[in-house]
Amino acid sequence: MIKISLWPLALVLWLITAFGCKTKIKQQDDNLYSRHLQRQVKLTIISTPMPDDKNELNLLILNDGQDIGALQLKDLLDSLYTNNLIKPLLIVAVHAGDRQKEYGVAGYPDYLNRGDKADHYDAFINNELYPFAKKNATVRKFKSVALAGCSLGGLSAFDMAWNHADKIDKVGVFSGSFWWRDKDDKAADYDDNKNRIILTKLKASRKKPSLKYWFYAGDKEETSDRDKDGIIDVVDDTKDLIELIKNKNTCLPEDIRFVQDANGKHDNDDWHKQFPAFLIWAFGK
Repeated sequence: MIKISLWPLALVLWLITAFGCKTKIKQQDDNLYSRHLQRQVKLTIISTPMPDDKNELNLLILNDGQDIGALQLKDLLDSLYTNNLIKPLLIVAVHAGDRQKEYGVAGYPDYLNRGDKADHYDAFINNELYPFAKKNATVRKFKSVALAGCSLGGLSAFDMAWNHADKIDKVGVFSGSFWWRDKDDKAADYDDNKNRIILTKLKASRKKPSLKYWFYAGDKEETSDRDKDGIIDVVDDTKDLIELIKNKNTCLPEDIRFVQDANGKHDNDDWHKQFPAFLIWAFGK
């Protein structure tokens, strides 16, 4: 009698275990040796349940993966996916090495020679991480691929997306370091129109990448205002880059999203607040 009365309960518990697990967001750490960077790269991988059709799986590559806890990304993904707001998604968050060496604009170090390994990091993402992500997910191709980052990691994400638009569909930049320059801004001959590296690169580029762009900047991120127009540099630099993209006619106007927060600061708390909107924009249903 006892066995008979416990059987339905056991069945329910089994069903909860068997089917409940399939709805959970999974997070795990991994390592990938990079011959381009000559080091082990730590990764944090977060994934929704695998769709029945693996061709429907999307990929987000995220810089500064060591900050994934501060961004509360697993909880955000869980909430969005549970509420049926986003499509199946694999996030590969890359923990930074020497970010002032590896992040930047590939092939164009700044005036202090920072970013001199940005081309190595670009090669790592393109030639090693991207194939690793496909193998890890056992897919031949992702439905869509986005690259994202904050601050200097945002500059890096933008540059790599521009370089590899054959693989990347969208890019998300939170408080991007578009001020990155090849000359000290205190120099007498410094010129915003000539010395901001990423803008100079885009002006000279003949590429017309088919990308979609999401930018964020907060009005309280800093006090620096190079041109003394009353608008802080992170906002000015972002707007200048957006205007340049529009002038190059590389995408439709609606393919560029700019979010400006009057109270936004340069920290993980504010980037965390913006991440749900970005994820829905990039992978929403």
